[in-house]
Amino acid sequence: MTALSDFPVTQKWPATYPERLQLYSLPTPNGVKVSIMLEEIGLPYEAHLVSFDTQDQMSPEFLSLNPNNKIPAIIDPNGPGGQPLALFESGAILLYLAEKSGQFIPPDAGGRYELIQWLMFQMGGVGPMFGQLGFFHKFAGREFEDKRPRDRYAAESRRLLGVLNQRLATRLWVMGDVYTIADMAIFPWVRNLLGFYDAGALVGIEDFPHVTRALAAFVERPAVVRGLAIPQRG
Repeated sequence: MTALSDFPVTQKWPATYPERLQLYSLPTPNGVKVSIMLEEIGLPYEAHLVSFDTQDQMSPEFLSLNPNNKIPAIIDPNGPGGQPLALFESGAILLYLAEKSGQFIPPDAGGRYELIQWLMFQMGGVGPMFGQLGFFHKFAGREFEDKRPRDRYAAESRRLLGVLNQRLATRLWVMGDVYTIADMAIFPWVRNLLGFYDAGALVGIEDFPHVTRALAAFVERPAVVRGLAIPQRG
């Protein structure tokens, strides 16, 4: 029978509360999706900071949990069948926690698949495109004389915001009047685009009032406020 201590990652990040879900993360848009969800559902957990400054994500211990060397990742000591379950990829973790808790996911099959398509919209579009725009607008990419890469990602980010704005024009949240993991996946990236990346003017955010309205409601949720700061940076 597998125990939490059997996972090599626990050698680098020992569990103070081994009976709790273990979160290995950093407060980035992908990382806070999971900390927000955990705060929303109230499931006891223990958060461990994976510091990119010290290349924690490339350590053998972390790679044993996620060979793709990305955060977040979790170990649930009380997974299916009472056995520990290790998971990486934020979208997969959100789905797992939603199904485990029975919260923030539609109960019917049709609604569940409709939600999954919007989760995939974030995973395949919003995250990669906003992230590339951030690189070319804020970081090393801004030194490039050729602005075509930046403009290409700005145009695609604007297109994605338009899709989201249209979706939100007739509903409070992505799935309607009910807040779900689709919102937890998407809005940390919108927040990052406007705040950390400072790209609101570049994408013309004023043209997407339904997006900014939903973002304002999102960041006011108490669980979101808490989750955005977890794990605490050292």
